[in-house]
Amino acid sequence: MFNAERPSLDELPSSAQLLRSTVIAAASAGVILVAFVLPAEYGIDPTGVGRVLGLTEMGEIKRDLADEAEQDRAIHGDDQSFNLLDPVLGLFVTTAYAQEAWRDEVSFTLAPGDYTEVKLVMAEGDSAQYAWVAEGGRINFDLHAHGDGQSIDYERGRGETSGEGSFQAPFAGEHGWFWRNRDDTDVTVTLQLRGDYSELVRSE
Repeated sequence: MFNAERPSLDELPSSAQLLRSTVIAAASAGVILVAFVLPAEYGIDPTGVGRVLGLTEMGEIKRDLADEAEQDRAIHGDDQSFNLLDPVLGLFVTTAYAQEAWRDEVSFTLAPGDYTEVKLVMAEGDSAQYAWVAEGGRINFDLHAHGDGQSIDYERGRGETSGEGSFQAPFAGEHGWFWRNRDDTDVTVTLQLRGDYSELVRSE
Protein backbone atom coordinates (compact mmCIF):
# COMPACT_ATOMS: atom_id res chain seq x y z
CA MET A 1 0.00 0.00 0.00
CA PHE A 2 1.35 3.39 -1.06
CA ASN A 3 1.55 6.08 1.56
CA ALA A 4 2.18 9.64 0.41
CA GLU A 5 4.64 11.63 2.40
CA ARG A 6 3.23 14.53 4.35
CA PRO A 7 4.57 17.84 2.99
CA SER A 8 6.73 19.83 5.30
CA LEU A 9 5.57 23.21 6.58
CA ASP A 10 8.16 24.86 4.32
CA GLU A 11 6.44 23.39 1.24
CA LEU A 12 2.99 24.77 2.12
CA PRO A 13 2.00 28.25 0.82
CA SER A 14 2.26 30.99 3.38
CA SER A 15 -0.65 33.19 4.46
CA ALA A 16 0.80 36.03 2.39
CA GLN A 17 0.96 33.83 -0.71
CA LEU A 18 -2.65 32.68 -0.21
CA LEU A 19 -3.78 36.27 0.24
CA ARG A 20 -1.90 37.37 -2.88
CA SER A 21 -3.49 34.54 -4.93
CA THR A 22 -6.94 35.47 -3.66
CA VAL A 23 -6.44 39.13 -4.56
CA ILE A 24 -5.21 38.21 -8.06
CA ALA A 25 -8.20 35.91 -8.63
CA ALA A 26 -10.64 38.59 -7.44
CA ALA A 27 -9.01 41.23 -9.65
CA SER A 28 -9.14 38.92 -12.67
CA ALA A 29 -12.82 38.22 -12.05
CA GLY A 30 -13.45 41.97 -11.82
CA VAL A 31 -11.68 42.61 -15.13
CA ILE A 32 -13.71 39.86 -16.84
CA LEU A 33 -16.93 41.28 -15.39
CA VAL A 34 -16.25 44.87 -16.49
CA ALA A 35 -14.62 44.16 -19.86
CA PHE A 36 -16.72 41.22 -21.10
CA VAL A 37 -19.81 40.35 -19.04
CA LEU A 38 -21.30 43.85 -18.65
CA PRO A 39 -21.00 44.73 -22.38
CA ALA A 40 -22.31 41.34 -23.58
CA GLU A 41 -25.26 41.10 -21.18
CA TYR A 42 -26.27 44.71 -20.49
CA GLY A 43 -24.65 46.89 -23.15
CA ILE A 44 -22.55 48.65 -20.47
CA ASP A 45 -18.98 49.21 -21.69
CA PRO A 46 -16.88 51.43 -19.37
CA THR A 47 -13.57 50.24 -20.84
CA GLY A 48 -14.41 50.29 -24.57
CA VAL A 49 -13.18 46.71 -25.00
CA GLY A 50 -16.71 45.40 -25.51
CA ARG A 51 -17.30 47.81 -28.41
CA VAL A 52 -14.09 46.68 -30.12
CA LEU A 53 -15.01 42.99 -29.73
CA GLY A 54 -18.66 43.47 -30.74
CA LEU A 55 -19.96 42.50 -27.29
CA THR A 56 -21.59 45.86 -26.56
CA GLU A 57 -23.90 45.62 -29.59
CA MET A 58 -24.93 42.15 -28.41
CA GLY A 59 -25.82 43.55 -25.00
CA GLU A 60 -27.74 46.46 -26.55
CA ILE A 61 -29.77 44.02 -28.64
CA LYS A 62 -30.64 42.00 -25.54
CA ARG A 63 -31.59 45.16 -23.65
CA ASP A 64 -33.78 46.52 -26.46
CA LEU A 65 -35.60 43.23 -26.93
CA ALA A 66 -36.16 42.98 -23.19
CA ASP A 67 -37.56 46.53 -23.15
CA GLU A 68 -39.94 45.73 -26.00
CA ALA A 69 -41.03 42.48 -24.37
CA GLU A 70 -41.78 44.42 -21.18
CA GLN A 71 -43.75 46.99 -23.19
CA ASP A 72 -45.73 44.18 -24.81
CA ARG A 73 -46.45 42.59 -21.42
CA ALA A 74 -47.66 45.96 -20.14
CA ILE A 75 -50.10 46.14 -23.04
CA HIS A 76 -51.30 42.53 -23.14
CA GLY A 77 -50.59 41.14 -19.67
CA ASP A 78 -48.11 38.54 -18.55
CA ASP A 79 -49.75 35.35 -19.88
CA GLN A 80 -47.01 33.40 -21.67
CA SER A 81 -48.63 29.97 -21.37
CA PHE A 82 -48.46 29.27 -25.10
CA ASN A 83 -45.03 30.08 -26.46
CA LEU A 84 -44.38 28.11 -29.65
CA LEU A 85 -42.55 28.79 -32.90
CA ASP A 86 -43.25 25.55 -34.69
CA PRO A 87 -46.84 26.15 -35.93
CA VAL A 88 -45.86 29.26 -37.90
CA LEU A 89 -42.83 28.32 -39.92
CA GLY A 90 -44.07 25.19 -41.65
CA LEU A 91 -46.49 26.67 -44.15
CA PHE A 92 -45.70 26.65 -47.87
CA VAL A 93 -47.37 29.18 -50.12
CA THR A 94 -48.40 27.65 -53.46
CA THR A 95 -47.49 29.36 -56.72
CA ALA A 96 -51.11 30.26 -57.44
CA TYR A 97 -51.60 31.80 -54.00
CA ALA A 98 -48.29 33.66 -54.17
CA GLN A 99 -49.54 35.43 -57.29
CA GLU A 100 -52.78 36.52 -55.61
CA ALA A 101 -53.23 40.24 -55.00
CA TRP A 102 -52.70 41.62 -51.52
CA ARG A 103 -55.94 42.07 -49.59
CA ASP A 104 -54.83 45.01 -47.42
CA GLU A 105 -51.98 47.50 -47.32
CA VAL A 106 -51.13 49.53 -44.20
CA SER A 107 -48.59 52.34 -44.11
CA PHE A 108 -47.53 54.32 -41.05
CA THR A 109 -44.66 56.57 -39.97
CA LEU A 110 -43.06 56.35 -36.52
CA ALA A 111 -40.93 59.09 -35.02
CA PRO A 112 -37.89 58.00 -32.96
CA GLY A 113 -39.08 56.14 -29.85
CA ASP A 114 -42.70 55.79 -31.06
CA TYR A 115 -44.53 52.47 -31.41
CA THR A 116 -47.74 51.04 -32.84
CA GLU A 117 -49.54 47.71 -33.29
CA VAL A 118 -51.19 46.11 -36.31
CA LYS A 119 -53.33 43.03 -35.53
CA LEU A 120 -55.38 40.53 -37.53
CA VAL A 121 -58.49 39.04 -35.92
CA MET A 122 -58.29 35.34 -36.77
CA ALA A 123 -60.04 32.09 -35.93
CA GLU A 124 -58.15 28.93 -35.00
CA GLY A 125 -56.60 27.40 -38.11
CA ASP A 126 -56.78 30.59 -40.19
CA SER A 127 -53.62 31.53 -42.09
CA ALA A 128 -52.18 34.81 -43.32
CA GLN A 129 -49.32 35.95 -45.52
CA TYR A 130 -47.43 39.22 -45.23
CA ALA A 131 -44.63 41.35 -46.67
CA TRP A 132 -43.32 44.64 -45.32
CA VAL A 133 -40.62 47.20 -45.96
CA ALA A 134 -39.22 50.03 -43.82
CA GLU A 135 -38.03 53.28 -45.41
CA GLY A 136 -35.96 56.05 -43.84
CA GLY A 137 -34.37 53.82 -41.21
CA ARG A 138 -34.60 50.51 -39.38
CA ILE A 139 -37.39 49.11 -37.24
CA ASN A 140 -37.79 46.70 -34.32
CA PHE A 141 -40.77 44.35 -34.28
CA ASP A 142 -42.41 41.53 -32.36
CA LEU A 143 -44.85 39.28 -34.26
CA HIS A 144 -47.07 37.62 -31.66
CA ALA A 145 -50.66 36.70 -30.76
CA HIS A 146 -52.95 36.48 -27.76
CA GLY A 147 -56.50 35.33 -27.15
CA ASP A 148 -58.62 32.97 -25.05
CA GLY A 149 -56.03 33.00 -22.26
CA GLN A 150 -53.21 31.94 -24.58
CA SER A 151 -50.27 33.74 -26.16
CA ILE A 152 -47.52 32.96 -28.65
CA ASP A 153 -44.38 34.65 -29.99
CA TYR A 154 -43.93 34.03 -33.72
CA GLU A 155 -40.88 36.15 -34.49
CA ARG A 156 -38.80 39.08 -33.19
CA GLY A 157 -36.44 41.37 -35.06
CA ARG A 158 -34.20 44.35 -34.31
CA GLY A 159 -32.88 46.92 -36.78
CA GLU A 160 -34.70 45.34 -39.75
CA THR A 161 -35.67 46.98 -43.05
CA SER A 162 -37.94 44.32 -44.60
CA GLY A 163 -39.62 40.98 -44.00
CA GLU A 164 -42.05 38.48 -45.44
CA GLY A 165 -43.62 35.17 -44.48
CA SER A 166 -46.75 33.40 -43.34
CA PHE A 167 -48.26 31.96 -40.18
CA GLN A 168 -51.21 29.83 -39.09
CA ALA A 169 -53.25 30.74 -36.01
CA PRO A 170 -53.04 27.99 -33.35
CA PHE A 171 -55.94 29.64 -31.47
CA ALA A 172 -58.57 32.33 -32.03
CA GLY A 173 -57.55 35.89 -31.18
CA GLU A 174 -55.50 38.86 -32.38
CA HIS A 175 -52.37 37.99 -34.33
CA GLY A 176 -49.94 40.65 -35.49
CA TRP A 177 -47.10 43.07 -34.90
CA PHE A 178 -45.78 45.39 -32.23
CA TRP A 179 -43.52 47.92 -34.02
CA ARG A 180 -41.06 50.33 -32.35
CA ASN A 181 -38.70 52.85 -33.94
CA ARG A 182 -35.37 52.69 -32.09
CA ASP A 183 -33.60 54.63 -34.86
CA ASP A 184 -32.84 58.36 -34.71
CA THR A 185 -34.93 59.28 -37.79
CA ASP A 186 -38.57 58.87 -38.81
CA VAL A 187 -39.28 55.41 -40.25
CA THR A 188 -42.17 54.63 -42.62
CA VAL A 189 -43.38 51.01 -42.68
CA THR A 190 -45.59 49.64 -45.46
CA LEU A 191 -47.23 46.31 -44.63
CA GLN A 192 -49.09 44.17 -47.19
CA LEU A 193 -51.46 41.43 -46.04
CA ARG A 194 -53.74 38.69 -47.29
CA GLY A 195 -55.35 35.62 -45.76
CA ASP A 196 -58.27 34.33 -43.73
CA TYR A 197 -58.50 37.07 -41.10
CA SER A 198 -61.86 38.71 -40.42
CA GLU A 199 -60.63 42.15 -39.38
CA LEU A 200 -57.53 44.33 -39.39
CA VAL A 201 -56.97 46.50 -36.30
CA ARG A 202 -54.32 49.16 -35.68
CA SER A 203 -53.72 50.64 -32.23
CA GLU A 204 -51.17 53.14 -30.90
